Amino acid sequence: MSRSRPEGARSIDEILAAARDRLDRVEPRQAYAEVDALLVDIRPAAQRSAEGEIPGALIVERNHLEWRLDPESDARLPEATGYDVRVVVFCSEGYTSSLAAAALKDLGLGRSTDVIGGFQAWAAAGLPTTPPRVT
Repeated sequence: MSRSRPEGARSIDEILAAARDRLDRVEPRQAYAEVDALLVDIRPAAQRSAEGEIPGALIVERNHLEWRLDPESDARLPEATGYDVRVVVFCSEGYTSSLAAAALKDLGLGRSTDVIGGFQAWAAAGLPTTPPRVT
């Protein structure tokens, strides 16, 4: 098994840094104040159940995100009204959401970003959440 990196390959840390370089990431309180933004929770159901949710957030699990928010996709959600929609993505801790927001930018949703620290930071900031459903 070869452990040398193939030409052109990047580590996940490099990919994450490149994604974040393209984003104007927001703190939880900034995201909360953006009343016109579409707040999108990409966490899987088990994680939402264990951690709680943000009231009013649109649930779009990560593996469906691009299809649901691409304004030209046949699978788009009604909220995917155009390329100028402000989308603020969050995951549990703010890693996967950075990659997801960068993917939305690749679709032309140029106002997409993510929440620094994700749901964990949102809850720690005392912002509204629903209680976990499992103990």
